[in-house]
Amino acid sequence: MKKTAKKVTKRAATPAAKSAETPTEKPTETPAGKPTGKKAAPAAKKTTAAKKAAPAKKAAPSKSAAEKSAPAKKAAVTRKVKPADVVLPADTAVKADAAGKKAASVKKIAVRPPGGESPTALVRRARRINRELAEVYPYAHPELDFENPFQLLVATVLSAQTTDLRVNQTTPALFARYPTPEDLAAADPEEVEQILRPCGFFRAKTKSVIGLSKSLVENFGGEVPGRLEDLVTLPGVGRKTAFVVLGNAYGRPGITVDTHFQRLVRRWKWTDETDPDKIEAAVGALFPKSEWTDLSHHVIWHGRRICHARKPACGACPIAPLCPAYGEGETDPEKARKLLKYEKGGFPGQRLNPPQAYLDAGGKPAPPLGAA
Repeated sequence: MKKTAKKVTKRAATPAAKSAETPTEKPTETPAGKPTGKKAAPAAKKTTAAKKAAPAKKAAPSKSAAEKSAPAKKAAVTRKVKPADVVLPADTAVKADAAGKKAASVKKIAVRPPGGESPTALVRRARRINRELAEVYPYAHPELDFENPFQLLVATVLSAQTTDLRVNQTTPALFARYPTPEDLAAADPEEVEQILRPCGFFRAKTKSVIGLSKSLVENFGGEVPGRLEDLVTLPGVGRKTAFVVLGNAYGRPGITVDTHFQRLVRRWKWTDETDPDKIEAAVGALFPKSEWTDLSHHVIWHGRRICHARKPACGACPIAPLCPAYGEGETDPEKARKLLKYEKGGFPGQRLNPPQAYLDAGGKPAPPLGAA
């Protein structure tokens, strides 16, 4: 009986030993693709061999883990190097804050002209377009009626989402009732709303003009500040409005990026940016700072009179040879002339009291509100 028990014990131990040896027999792949356990399998016939193979098995994972981490680090370095182009640093600078840094980063983007044109050729073509427009619109001016910086500031805020003509027909009654910031700051909102109703969005605009008037009284002694950083702190005043005031009330150069300006500079391939601040910086890099205000007038006037959004009058356009978008509109000269607006089409302009130079050039003042 005892002998039989011993034999059974040996037979029972053999599968157990084999099962203990089995993990070492399975090959473990390293990053290099070489199995670590194949050579250990034939030698692991006894339990002692399995014990010797065990430390090798423990060492293998640590070795493979180290090798696996090495390529991961290399991949991380590669990912850092890949995006090192002009665009990402510009975005980082924008997120970092500071308007100066933002403008600087935009200029780097604008160095690459759209359409494959060289930077030098783009500058020459852009400046030639401005010279041509200066001859077509020598009397170009802001098309809002105003007598002082406060009136221009309020009128510009009111011109959002409506025409300058509608604003000019509305502001005479407003300024007759509230001639100073102090008067408008203390005004009854309901009365102001009734006056501004023709301008559209009259409730929001009433809130803005009363709010900016209170801010002028409380923070600037009732005077319109002459600095960009101060103007943009006023309710309803952004960079576009601020540059209108600075350029036309204080003679400080600025680019007014309204809807007409945005549309035309993209048609002319001056830039392919869509953000107003980036457009401002990109176009500003093409011209001397002293020309910025007049440039804004020339472009906006051309957009209102000839280069319309839906039906540009290409056949009557004086800068057609310089325009990459020629042909988007009517090219027949006779049909194109019928599309001209304001004084170019023989119609009144947008100001009730335009400058004398405009009248001398054949311009017609706009009719007052309620006129037939």
